[in-house]
Amino acid sequence: MKNKILILLCALGVVFGSVAPARASVDNSLEVVGDLALVRPGCFAVTILGSAIFVVALPFAAMSGSVHSTADTLVGHPAAATFTRPLGDFTTLN
Repeated sequence: MKNKILILLCALGVVFGSVAPARASVDNSLEVVGDLALVRPGCFAVTILGSAIFVVALPFAAMSGSVHSTADTLVGHPAAATFTRPLGDFTTLN
């Protein structure tokens, strides 16, 4: 009788010991709402402002040969932060 109980306990230990525990899902709904309501409109405004500044700075950038880096800094990075970044992901903003 003791052997049967011991075998049963060992079998239950193997069965339940190999079950992976469920991982807790991360709720990032606050980050998504904040991104959609505050950060995206701000990034869009910075993109528009950077475009206007780029038009003014274009002659100087052309003379110095830095049109691409100026456009990337003033327009490219803010536009990427506005339109291509996943919602709630702030890792690429710096």
